[in-house]
Amino acid sequence: MIEVRLLDRDESSVLTRVAPGVFDNEPDARWTVEFFADPRHHLAVALDDELVVGMASAVHYVHPDKPPQLWINEVSVAETHRERGLGKRLLHCLIELAEELSCTEAWVLTDRENRAARRLYESIGAEAPPQESLMYTVRLNRTGR
Repeated sequence: MIEVRLLDRDESSVLTRVAPGVFDNEPDARWTVEFFADPRHHLAVALDDELVVGMASAVHYVHPDKPPQLWINEVSVAETHRERGLGKRLLHCLIELAEELSCTEAWVLTDRENRAARRLYESIGAEAPPQESLMYTVRLNRTGR
């Protein structure tokens, strides 16, 4: 049985055993410490024995004119463990957390062409916005400023 759960702040060592493809890059100790030090950062993992085979990360936030919301940053499952419902279980784990935090909504971004992600999000009742949205990126630490 594969366990899906939120990691506690003191469980960063779980990320020393991660299946290929779960993260974009190897977890970096510096960023891992910073991630877990911030109480608004959350990481759900799928564990096969003690190996991380899936993860979903999120940040809950507040704004002066809005109640708390949960931004789901990434959802990923190792290729060896796909098509088993782990992505959905990871998302449900984060949705339960959002409810505990009194968030009014949770949201996630994906590319229109990412059909697998769209099917996953729609399977939990997520709705696409009626209009296209654009995400702009400002690159920082540029040379020649």
